[in-house]
Amino acid sequence: MSETPVSWATRRQHRRHETLIQWALFFCAALSVLTTAAIILVLLSNAVYAPGDKTAFFEKVSLWEFLTGTHWKPSDGPGGKYGIWPLLSGTFLVAIVAAAVSIPAGLGAAIYMSEYANPKEREWIKPVLEVLAGIPSVVFGFFALKFITPVVLKPLFQFLGADIAVFNSLSAGIVVGIMVTPLIASLSEDVIRSVPRSLREAAYALGSTRFDVSAKVVVPAALSGILASFLLAFSRAIGETMAVAIAAGGNPVFTLNPLRGAQTMTGFMVHASTGDSAADSIPRMSMYAVGITLFVITLIINLISGWILRRYREVYQ
Repeated sequence: MSETPVSWATRRQHRRHETLIQWALFFCAALSVLTTAAIILVLLSNAVYAPGDKTAFFEKVSLWEFLTGTHWKPSDGPGGKYGIWPLLSGTFLVAIVAAAVSIPAGLGAAIYMSEYANPKEREWIKPVLEVLAGIPSVVFGFFALKFITPVVLKPLFQFLGADIAVFNSLSAGIVVGIMVTPLIASLSEDVIRSVPRSLREAAYALGSTRFDVSAKVVVPAALSGILASFLLAFSRAIGETMAVAIAAGGNPVFTLNPLRGAQTMTGFMVHASTGDSAADSIPRMSMYAVGITLFVITLIINLISGWILRRYREVYQ
């Protein structure tokens, strides 16, 4: 039997549907771009150039002082100091500790779920990780303040002859690492499971053990996606707010000692947005300058992530 030819009206209707879907998808893509542009506009209009009678942050504080200063003490008076390095040191200190906790744990969990666990084990491990990812960050902050610091870290460092503050970057980094571990585990597992089965079978045929297959075949083949999950988790750690604000405290000091309290960029933005300063004051406007710095750091990390992905794809193609 010959097929019934499609009428011209039906074809025109299909074309209209395709055009409508194309414009809907274009709108979804453009919406994210416009949102990013609006965020940049808001930050620049309050930090670099403020229209009207408002005074932007960099109209009263020099860019050189902001980028090179090592003291951060917002004040409406002439004694205010706005060097970004204390906030940068606190932010990266917490993020590095979080990476040291989350990368081994997340990658290990991903390898176990994809290469070692049987289906029944995977059925309960994956939901537990997803539940861990859904816990509010403020709960992690109080968990660090009431359990990790006094119960775990303080006795440990007292035994070692050192002292640790109630608010410290180490406990903040540990809880942030716990928070981003499910992100690394989930993304890395998806990438590892997408490695072709033929690579595993070829390695087993050559007499490799399961560990050899996992460490020397599967992980290198999925390395670009694994590195992308690491960088995504690092960006998440840099942008974490409430857990860090509670656990690390609000003392903006330029230090690399994780046993002391510190203030991150996001923690300062929370403090500045809820303070008593006037809406057009320099301490309040400094929040937008810190926001621009955080935006630029995130952009740089994303660019590095894209470069790494392209580099490893070239190597393994």
